[in-house]
Amino acid sequence: MVGRGAWWDCGLVLVLCTLFFSSGEGLPFKFASVYGDHMVLQQAPHRAVLWGQGDPGSNVTVQITPGNNEYKTVNSDAGVWNVTLDPMKAGGPYTIKAIQYFKGPTPLAVVIELDDVMFGDVWVCSGQSNMQFTVMMGFNSTEEILAANNYPHIRLFTAGLVGSDTPLSNLDRVEQPWSVASAASVGGGMWNYFSALCWFYGRDLYDTLQYPIGLVASSFEGTPIESWSSPEVLQKCKVNDTLSKIDKLSVNHLNNIPGVSGDHQDSVLWNAMIHPILNMTIKGAIWYQGESNTDHPDSYLCLFPAMIDSWRSSWYLGTGGQTDPTFPFGFMQISGNVPGTDLGYPEIRWHQTADYGYVPNPKMEKVFMAVAMDLWRPDSPWLTVHPQDKQDMGTRLSLAARAVAYGDKTIRFQGPFPSSLELGTNTIIVKYGEEAGHIEVRSTGGFEVCCSSVKNTCDAATATWVEAPMVHAIRPNGTDSVTVSTDNCHKIVTAVRYAWRETPCSFKQCAVYGMGSMQVPLPAPPFIMYMRVPHG
Repeated sequence: MVGRGAWWDCGLVLVLCTLFFSSGEGLPFKFASVYGDHMVLQQAPHRAVLWGQGDPGSNVTVQITPGNNEYKTVNSDAGVWNVTLDPMKAGGPYTIKAIQYFKGPTPLAVVIELDDVMFGDVWVCSGQSNMQFTVMMGFNSTEEILAANNYPHIRLFTAGLVGSDTPLSNLDRVEQPWSVASAASVGGGMWNYFSALCWFYGRDLYDTLQYPIGLVASSFEGTPIESWSSPEVLQKCKVNDTLSKIDKLSVNHLNNIPGVSGDHQDSVLWNAMIHPILNMTIKGAIWYQGESNTDHPDSYLCLFPAMIDSWRSSWYLGTGGQTDPTFPFGFMQISGNVPGTDLGYPEIRWHQTADYGYVPNPKMEKVFMAVAMDLWRPDSPWLTVHPQDKQDMGTRLSLAARAVAYGDKTIRFQGPFPSSLELGTNTIIVKYGEEAGHIEVRSTGGFEVCCSSVKNTCDAATATWVEAPMVHAIRPNGTDSVTVSTDNCHKIVTAVRYAWRETPCSFKQCAVYGMGSMQVPLPAPPFIMYMRVPHG
C-alpha cells in the first residue's frame, strides 16, 4: 500500500497509514508522486530510478524484496533523494522500502513502502483530446472494459490536468494513481481514465511480449504542441505569441488550465505534465496531437521533430543516462474532422513525418507511426474529430512498435508508399515498392495532379491541383502500381499528391491499402511527389 510506513526506535513503535511521513524537523519523507503501489518500473537492460523528498542531509536506504537488494543515498540540501537500481528482469511482484534515518541522542528511522511493484516496459502516452479520449467513450466499451480484468500485469497511471508557468519537479495532481488493469481502472469515465489509445496500444503489446507493461497517460484536450514543448524547442523553432495563431477553442482550453496565469500557454504542459516525470526511466512514448495546430501548420515541421529530440535528451539527463537518449517514439497521424478543402490537416500529417511521408526517416530515427485518416466517421457522438475506433489505432501503432521499438524485422508495419512516378499518355503510373506487399484498391479517388504552366513548378501563381481518378491497378513483375488519369490537366503535370484533404475518405474506404503482419490492413499514408522534367 502506498505510503505504509513506520517510526522505528530500537523496534516498531507505531504504524502510520498516510501518504508521507514528517520527522517534525524538515520536509516530509515520501516518494515522488509518479511512484506508487502496483506500478511498473523499467526493466533491464535499463536501470530504474527511484526518487523522493526528505530531510536535507539525512541518510536514506532503499531495499527491494525478494532479493534483498539495498541502495544507500543522502538527501540533498534541497531535500531530494534518489537511487538508481540494478538492472532487473521483467517480473514481480516486489516490495520496495525506503528508510530515512535521523541523527540524535536516540536514533530514529521512518519507513515508507511500495507494494506489488512489477518490472517491465514503461510507456508514456501524451497529446491532446484523442489521447485523452477514454475506453468508455469508444466502440464496444462495455465488452472492452470487462475484458480488462484479464490483464493484471498491465498497470495504469493518469496524470492530473494542470499547467504551470514554470517547470515543476513533482506532479501537482494525479488523476489516477497506479492501478492494476481491471474493469474499474480502465472504465473510469469520460475524459478521466483510462486513455483508449494508450490502453489498446499497451494491451496489444502485452499480448505479444507477455511481460508487465506500465502505461503513464499524460494528455490534455484542446492543446497545441507549443504547450508540450520546452522553451528551448520554441526558441529553436522561432515560435512566439502562439495565442495569436491558434484556434479559439484551443485558447479557451488553455485559459482554463489550472496553474496557468493570464494568456500565457507556451510550455505550460511541458512544465507541469512532462517535466515532473523526467526522472522516471521509460521504454518509450506515444503521441496523438496535431488537431489544435491545423490553423497554423507550418511551424509543426520544426516543432514536432524538435520536441521529440528534446523529450529524448531530457529523459536521458533526468534519469542519469538510464533512459535511451534515442528512445522509441510513436505517433498517430491525425484523423479527419469534416469533409472539405481545408489543407491544415494534410499539412500537419505531412509535417508529422518531417515531409518524408513515412517514418522512420533520416530526420526522425526510431520514430514509428500509424495512419488514422480512414477511421473518421460522421456519426461519432464525441464530435467528428474524435474517432471512436481506437482499437484499430492501437493495433496499427503496436504493430509499428514491434518493428521499430522492439526490432522485429519480420513485421510488415507500413502501408504502401510510392517508390516512383512514370508519366504516360494522359496517365501517370504510381509505382509502389516491393516492401509494400500486394496493394488493395478500395476506391478510385484521392489522387490529384498539379497542373502547371511552368515546368518543375507547382505554386499558386502558376498551377492548380485537379483530380486524377484511378483507372486501374496492376502488379507487373512483382511491383504494385496504380494508374491515374491526367485528362483533367491541359498543361504540364508537375506533381502528384494523394489523400490531401482534411477528411480524404469514408470509414476504411481510402483508395490504397496494403496487408500488414497479423493480417492487419494498413492504409497508404498521404504523400506529395514532384515530377522533374529536364529543361531544354
